[in-house]
Amino acid sequence: MRRQLLSVAVTAAGICSLLALKPHHPAVPPVSAAPTGPGSSGTGSGGLVSGTYTGDSIDTRYGPVQVRVTVGGGRLTGVVVVRTPSENERDREIAGYAVPVLTGETLTAQSAQIDTVSGATYTSEGYVRSLQSALDQAHG
Repeated sequence: MRRQLLSVAVTAAGICSLLALKPHHPAVPPVSAAPTGPGSSGTGSGGLVSGTYTGDSIDTRYGPVQVRVTVGGGRLTGVVVVRTPSENERDREIAGYAVPVLTGETLTAQSAQIDTVSGATYTSEGYVRSLQSALDQAHG
């Protein structure tokens, strides 16, 4: 019985130690594919207007991120990342694995409501914010 209590105490201490190591990042405002507020318009059903739209360039801790979307038939048909952090090899490596994942998720979700890529938090957050900017334009 004593060994079980010791084991539980060690396990609880280990979990607390691991949680203390979790990095804390500033909150990013939530995003959605639909515009809100005064002056918002769309195509009546909340669809996207066909065309190509370039989102805002978003400055991140490691450099700017900018996304361009193509819309056809009320759906996202393409996403091109115009700018990513690229000052050093590590920045290029992170963008190289994160951008295809983010782009695939965007086309699947048809919105900016996508998950960040582990290990590429700042790039992911910049991508989502620029993407939302482009989608806001596509709503008219």
